[in-house]
Amino acid sequence: MKKIIFAFSKKLLASVQDLAPVFLVIAFFQLLVLQQSIPDFGNIILGTVFVLLGLTLFVYGLNLGLFPIGEALAFAFVKKGSLIWLLIFAFALGFGTTIAEPALIAVANEAGSVARLGGIIQTDSQLLIYTQMLRYTVATSVGIAVLIGVLRIIKGWSLTHLIIGGYILVIIATIFAPENIIGIAYDSGGVTTSTITVPLITALGVGLSSSIRGRSPMVDGFGMIAIASLFPIVAVMIFGILW
Repeated sequence: MKKIIFAFSKKLLASVQDLAPVFLVIAFFQLLVLQQSIPDFGNIILGTVFVLLGLTLFVYGLNLGLFPIGEALAFAFVKKGSLIWLLIFAFALGFGTTIAEPALIAVANEAGSVARLGGIIQTDSQLLIYTQMLRYTVATSVGIAVLIGVLRIIKGWSLTHLIIGGYILVIIATIFAPENIIGIAYDSGGVTTSTITVPLITALGVGLSSSIRGRSPMVDGFGMIAIASLFPIVAVMIFGILW
């Protein structure tokens, strides 16, 4: 119990240090530049405490649970020696973590609301279909990206070539995509690499590269997030073209 309290205290202190610059910047501009008092000061203090506790618990949970289980699953699949099951797992992991991303849910709902205001969709049922299809499109593209990332580690493909090829696809898709979907597409690439997706995908990449002879966790274990952030951009723009 003492070890847990000590570890949590260290994480809490680290969270305070990480968030301190943000608070200082806000206080500087609010008090010295705008020369205004901070509104709802009590609620802000309470919210700050919740943010600190939430961030600390989240980071502690990552180190305690998500990172180890991601690496353990990678080791287990390599030991099993089944490439097909490993690829199925990689796709399912990318899809499942992305569909649960709170940031993606928020962007999809906002995109649906704006699309309705713009006359792209008219009814509540169309709004529901639009937001759900947008989420599933992004999640499917991330699943494919993680699958390709796993293949890259196994086959030793060049990350540089994959990233350059991905950006070429993004540029081509941007040329043909409707203007009203481009911004949503680029934002979708960012929200997919958020709180739930990043830890598990990173742990999968590091664990997989650590368990394969001739692969370096530092060189081969990272880069999967970069691939996963490109595919949704292209997928959402294709979604906009077909809608």
